[in-house]
Amino acid sequence: MLKTRGWIHVIFALCSFVFSLPAFSYSNHATTYNPATFEARMPTHIVSDGQNVVIVNPHVHAWGAYDASGNLVRGGMATAGSDWCRDLGRPCHTRTGVFHVISLGSVNCKSSKFPMPRGGAPMPYCMYFNHGQALHGSSEGEVVDGNRSHGCVRLHVQDAEWLRFNFVTVGTKVVVLHY
Repeated sequence: MLKTRGWIHVIFALCSFVFSLPAFSYSNHATTYNPATFEARMPTHIVSDGQNVVIVNPHVHAWGAYDASGNLVRGGMATAGSDWCRDLGRPCHTRTGVFHVISLGSVNCKSSKFPMPRGGAPMPYCMYFNHGQALHGSSEGEVVDGNRSHGCVRLHVQDAEWLRFNFVTVGTKVVVLHY
C-alpha cells in the first residue's frame, strides 16, 4: 500500500506539471533534434521510491530518466502510440501505467509484427516493458513531436542507446502517463 501511495504522489505531481505547460504542436517537419527542448518538458525532480525509473509522458511527447534519488538524469523526445492506426483499424495507444523492463535488445532488434504482415521494422536498442510494447530507437523522421506509433515508444537512436547501456536493466521501472 505504501509503494502504491508513493506512485500516486509521483503521478499527481507529474500531472500537475504537465497541465502547467503550454500546448505543443504535432509536427512532422524535420528539424534539428535538441534533447534539452524535450527534457525541459519533464520535472527536474520527482518523489522517488529509491529505484531508477523511466517516465514517458505522451501528452508532451517526452521521456525522462530519473535516478534512485528522483533527479532527472536525461530526457528527450518520445513518440508514443497513435490515436488511430489505419492498418489495424483501431486505436494503438501505448498502455498507461507502471511496468518493468522484461527484456533488452541490441542494435539489431526488429519488430516481429510491423510492418504487417511479417514484421522486420528496425527497433534498435529495444527495451520491452509490456509484452509487445517497448522503448526503442527509430530512424530520423519516425520520432516526431506527436503520438504516431503502433504502441511502442519511439526514441531517437542515440537516446535509446544511452538508456539501454547506461540506465536501464531488466526490472527497471517504466511509467507511462496518461495521454
